Amino acid sequence: MRTTKRTRRSSRTALLILDMLSEFDFPDGDVLRKAAARIAPTLARLRTRCRARSIPVIYVNDTAHRWESDQRAFVERCLEGKGAAIAAQLQPAPDDYFMFKPRHSAFYATPLAELLYMLKVEHLVLSGVSSHQCVLLTASDAHVRGLDITVATDCIAAGKARDTHHATYILEHGLQSRLRRSMHLRL
Repeated sequence: MRTTKRTRRSSRTALLILDMLSEFDFPDGDVLRKAAARIAPTLARLRTRCRARSIPVIYVNDTAHRWESDQRAFVERCLEGKGAAIAAQLQPAPDDYFMFKPRHSAFYATPLAELLYMLKVEHLVLSGVSSHQCVLLTASDAHVRGLDITVATDCIAAGKARDTHHATYILEHGLQSRLRRSMHLRL
């Protein structure tokens, strides 16, 4: 697998949106839904900026312990469920990429690594929920693959603010991720 120098700006960037489309039908789902709703408008603006610059937008979502492959049916259920307001703001466009993941990391048992290779992506902008689980573990897997990582700090959340605080510490100090508010990202 290719490696990159952490000191140079990567030539190809992608926006990764983790678990923002959800039915929020799990323990503590209402708490996480409220946190996701707070970041959804900011994330929608970042996604719009990325699309305007032809930066690939990649959605990676939990399967809710169901192995399914019908992305449209999943998005429709989200648009009708508890997360409808979030899904309406962040509904994937036809040119966006979408895949399901069975566990926390977006790399685990998904075609994400191959997609990034095909797109020549060297730099990931991470966003979504939950900051201390899926975002953190995805960043860890990206780090070991030699990808540059930027975390849009106003586009990640967890059920508890302290969980996000702890995650950002590890993201910055353990995984050498850049932490930036979305409006300060140079895309």
